[in-house]
Amino acid sequence: MIKEIKNENDNVNIYEEKNEILREVFPECFTNNGKFDLEKFENDIKQNISTIKEGYGLNFLGKNYAKYVSALETETILVPDENNNNDINKNSNNVFISGDNIDALKHLTKSYTNQIKCIYIDPPYNTGTDGFVYNDKFSLSIDKMIDVLDISEEEAKRLFSMTNAKSNSHSAWLTFMYSRLYIAKQLLNEQGIIFISIDDNEQANLKLLCDNIFGEENFVGCAVRVTKKSNNKGDFWAPNFDYLLTYTKDREYAKEFTGGVNESSYNLIEEEGPRKGEKYQLIRLYMSSIQNRNPEQRFWIECPDGSKIIPPGTTFPPERPKLGDGIWRWTRSTYEKNIDKIVIKKVSSSNLLNENKEPAKWNVYTKTYLNDVLNNSTAKPNSLIEDHINQIASHELNELEIPFDYAKPTTLIEYLMKVARLEDGDIILDFFAGSGSTAHAVMKYNSNNNKNIRYISVQLPEPCDEKSEAFTQGYKTIDELSMERIRRASKKIKEETKANIDYGFKHYTINEIKLNTLDKLEKFEPNWIDQDETIINDFGIESILTTWMNYDGYGLNCSYSVLKLDNYEAYKCENTIYLINPNISDKAIKLLIEKYEKEENFDCNRIVIFGYSFNLNEIQTLKDNIKQVKNIKNINVDLITRY
Repeated sequence: MIKEIKNENDNVNIYEEKNEILREVFPECFTNNGKFDLEKFENDIKQNISTIKEGYGLNFLGKNYAKYVSALETETILVPDENNNNDINKNSNNVFISGDNIDALKHLTKSYTNQIKCIYIDPPYNTGTDGFVYNDKFSLSIDKMIDVLDISEEEAKRLFSMTNAKSNSHSAWLTFMYSRLYIAKQLLNEQGIIFISIDDNEQANLKLLCDNIFGEENFVGCAVRVTKKSNNKGDFWAPNFDYLLTYTKDREYAKEFTGGVNESSYNLIEEEGPRKGEKYQLIRLYMSSIQNRNPEQRFWIECPDGSKIIPPGTTFPPERPKLGDGIWRWTRSTYEKNIDKIVIKKVSSSNLLNENKEPAKWNVYTKTYLNDVLNNSTAKPNSLIEDHINQIASHELNELEIPFDYAKPTTLIEYLMKVARLEDGDIILDFFAGSGSTAHAVMKYNSNNNKNIRYISVQLPEPCDEKSEAFTQGYKTIDELSMERIRRASKKIKEETKANIDYGFKHYTINEIKLNTLDKLEKFEPNWIDQDETIINDFGIESILTTWMNYDGYGLNCSYSVLKLDNYEAYKCENTIYLINPNISDKAIKLLIEKYEKEENFDCNRIVIFGYSFNLNEIQTLKDNIKQVKNIKNINVDLITRY
């Protein structure tokens, strides 16, 4: 498959996808030699579509190059971490990927396109001190750039310099972000939403970039988050906030935000009564009113000592209230139906009156349960986020003894999960995982809300600075630190909450193909009589299976079973059989066909073989025998050979 991908990448056309869409919808606008007739196209659409002659957008050095990078297939493989992916992690639906996020995103498109409900990322801010430099592995010669990117020689030289000089210019940062966000959009489902943390250095550019990728109509706001309560840094303004750019995949289908209730403002009490363990706040039942004179909201309430109380006013009896008389928030019938939520407490002073028209020593409250408020609230979240400062993140990391600077607080990500209305089975993706704040937040949120939300985290195995505390404590790379943070956080949450949630994660590493293996792939000819059995050892069976199962749409949480066919081992995942091992015998092939014949639920309609492990005779024998399945079960089985 890698060899085939490399061949496709050598001939990639960054405009091919859009050309195909135009060709499908407007075939009449293409000439016999494949040229697009722009004048005819304009005439076709001008009656039904409003057009403009003037507009604005974002152009930067590297934009076409970023499109080119987006169009390339990844030439890497996914390697499962067999030491990690066992015990509590064996059946986990969470995923942690170590590798370049551009490759990770491309792998994810094979199984997770239109599957992700929420993305939160905290990318490098390009401050000049955060270590960001543009450095990729897709280097092209100047001549190749001119050819595939359709740019001038002058622009190609400038682009070549930028992509080879570890630049941190605005153009370099935008080139870096464009390809990643472009692919990320494909992963979002119909109701999907993306949150991006950023500061002043690139906020304006990122807004225009996202307008270009997600569509300006899908921009739903830019929140401001207070990062610290006080700060005396900065040359002019002392910076104490950053931004949260927010876009939907398609605003037409996205749900409106909720989460405007500020939980920290609640003075919560734990219920000992009918809803034991739930938290509530006491809210005064009395309310003053100037206009409302509803007699149903003005009535006597009896206190524990037998006295009666009523909101202040001049009307006695209370059934005929005058303008300005106080009322209860509830009518008498509502009060009687919710008597279990009523608390009558003795107080030193009260606005209420007793039967003698004197100030009463009692007050009436309702229990307002937090869960009821959260579940039924339609309040919009405020675009000024004040409660999730960076100091919280520092405290969280200190508790876990994880040395890391500039992490986001888990409370912020939990808040965004609530705002985005994540539910059981939804996936949140973070492809700039850093110290693992998103994964930590998901476990906290699930344990506190009895949810089953999943996460996918991606982090580059970036070396820890040798002068850092992380390096001193033995962490070689950021992804290593991130995974340890997740393990410690899961242990802490489990001990504290005893919640029955998914505390594990499966770990995969993205590996590039070694040069000597690439050389073997290049030299291998499918029409050879003999196979090359060394190539399977270079990749490893588990890596081939993981990469292929994901490529075929089964995701990174799928499992497979081993099919014993005489002395040959095949692998089955749902409706696909993978033949990877060499030396398949005629008897093994016969036994495979018998499974279709004898096993009622054996309905696999796809067989994928590792071409390097098979010679021409074996492939032909497989083809001839597979034809029988059509007569046995009326199934057309696709036999796919991958190189």
